[in-house]
Amino acid sequence: MKKLQSNSIPVSQEAIAGAALYSKFALFFYDIIVMLFENHFVWKCSTRKIISFYNTHISNKHLDVGVGTGYFLNNCKFPGKNPIIHLMDLNMNPLEKTSERIKRYSPVIHQWNILEPVQIDLPKFDSICISNILHCLPGDFNSKEIVFKNLRPFMNNNAILFGLTILGKDVNTGFLYKIFNSIYNKRLIFSNSNDSFADLEKILKSNFDYYELKLIGSVAMFSCKK
Repeated sequence: MKKLQSNSIPVSQEAIAGAALYSKFALFFYDIIVMLFENHFVWKCSTRKIISFYNTHISNKHLDVGVGTGYFLNNCKFPGKNPIIHLMDLNMNPLEKTSERIKRYSPVIHQWNILEPVQIDLPKFDSICISNILHCLPGDFNSKEIVFKNLRPFMNNNAILFGLTILGKDVNTGFLYKIFNSIYNKRLIFSNSNDSFADLEKILKSNFDYYELKLIGSVAMFSCKK
């Protein structure tokens, strides 16, 4: 693991609250709760479909932002044997867990708040993923649009930026969705009450020349090129 950590990271208390869930204790149970239960029965977008989504878009020069436990990076199929992987997250716990999990790839880690302009030394990438992070960031899509603006400069020509987020507005995938999404918003784990499919499409359209966006259950899956 190569570690490139910033000593001073600008961050709001709201952003800290969204990242605070990912303690070492919580990450120990994360895959069981999220990958085996919530994705299938709460959000109605199976882990298998998400891995397939990764397989379609991931490249051999990849940046993953909001890394979780590294489950998808560990289980997806890279197009080549020796991918270059960089990891970015505000919280060091997911960075350490993910880098250990995919240590066979010798990932480079960066601790940073993606709501702020990136002030760390990054190369350009052929693929960038922001998976399961937008619904944790404070505000609505008007304020979360800055994530796309901050990452766009690090895309190579013909690079693809892809990801997924759980929506909180104009979707209804059942009783469990209502309960879980409400609890997560009240505890500031999520901040997606005003996140709609239409608003996400609006910011993708304004920032990229090409995009694809689809809804599976309560999960919006997107890919875009500049």
